[in-house]
Amino acid sequence: MSRCEKIKGIIPPIITPMNEDESLNESEFRNQIERQVKSGVHGIFCYGTNGECYALSTEEKERILKIAVEQVNGRVPVYAGCGCITTRDTIELSKKAEELGADVLSLITPYFAAISQEELYEHYAAVAKAVNIPIVLYNIPARTGCSILPETVARLSEIDNIVGVKDSSGKWENLKAYIELTKDRDFAVLSGNDSLILQTLKEGGVGGIAGCANVYPHNMVSIYECFMRGNLEEAQKAQDAIAAFRSCFQYGNPNTIVKLAVKLLGYPVGSCRKPFHSVPAQGVERLKAVLEENIRNGMD
Repeated sequence: MSRCEKIKGIIPPIITPMNEDESLNESEFRNQIERQVKSGVHGIFCYGTNGECYALSTEEKERILKIAVEQVNGRVPVYAGCGCITTRDTIELSKKAEELGADVLSLITPYFAAISQEELYEHYAAVAKAVNIPIVLYNIPARTGCSILPETVARLSEIDNIVGVKDSSGKWENLKAYIELTKDRDFAVLSGNDSLILQTLKEGGVGGIAGCANVYPHNMVSIYECFMRGNLEEAQKAQDAIAAFRSCFQYGNPNTIVKLAVKLLGYPVGSCRKPFHSVPAQGVERLKAVLEENIRNGMD
């Protein structure tokens, strides 16, 4: 059996619904999980970037993961975002996630302090040694200040339980290099940029961790499913359909835009935790217009 067999398709970095006091809205979190699973997603990714990992305490992350594992109940893999600044903290959180029933770990690079490629390699190798479940590397240099070079990903792919990488650099040549350098190693490359999912699949990648799936789960799933059936025309239509929504990211933090969009669709998910919560009136009106247009077009 392939070591990365379960790493595929469309995996939403699910939003973390909150009450007005910014506490976790557990019932709506379960509802959002059901909405995603019933839409055909291929995994549930807890406290990723869209899940506001940067704004949650360790205790909250543990509670979120417990709920997700219970609610998903084995229907799809559950991913847990466990990357921290230090190797020690990353190992501690990763071991806890494994204990709580996570199927896959997603590990963002250490951030804030500058780091070398050798230090990155040693960091990931140490975490991999400490756990027994699959690990997906997470490259998002705009947020962390460092990038995992393709050559480093290739080295790390030789470690048994490092089975994939999510690239959110937005640079196609970087993502393509990840695929090229690991194509003979039973290794899964996922797009973290929703606009590159179909291109990634065509090049040999396996799907995407797609924030837009929080808003349009059926549409995002159809990119993958149509591609797998060989229906490239429909896959391209589904890929192109998110362009107008993604254009709204100019009005604020993408995480804030995504969560506001879900709220405008009628789900009581609350706002992002302050200070990452504001969208100017112009942006709200544009977002409403895009959502209304997409609903008229049958997009969900």
